[in-house]
Amino acid sequence: MRKLIAALLISCCLWSGCASGPHQLRRTVDDWDHQLYVESPWLNAVLMIVPVIPIAGFLGGVGDFLIGDAYSFWFKDAWDGKGTGFVHFNPKATDGAMKSLLLDDGKFLEVK
Repeated sequence: MRKLIAALLISCCLWSGCASGPHQLRRTVDDWDHQLYVESPWLNAVLMIVPVIPIAGFLGGVGDFLIGDAYSFWFKDAWDGKGTGFVHFNPKATDGAMKSLLLDDGKFLEVK
């Protein structure tokens, strides 16, 4: 029984590293969603309702958990102490573009 509990604890620790990482597949879907919204808000709304974008985000999250994040965390980041970055796609600027609600000149706003 103790061996089973120890094995479960070790496997939980190993799999917990898979929840950490660059989340590259999910963020790629986010970038696609963002670009699509900039180009056509109506098409973006339809793909949210149908639900193409939510399913793509879910599948990206599963792929990240099983492959991308596990590899990045256990074979790179955990041992050198530096995380793997991810460069987001920058959509074309539009006249109606707004600044982020959470960022001010690239820095997080401080909540007081």
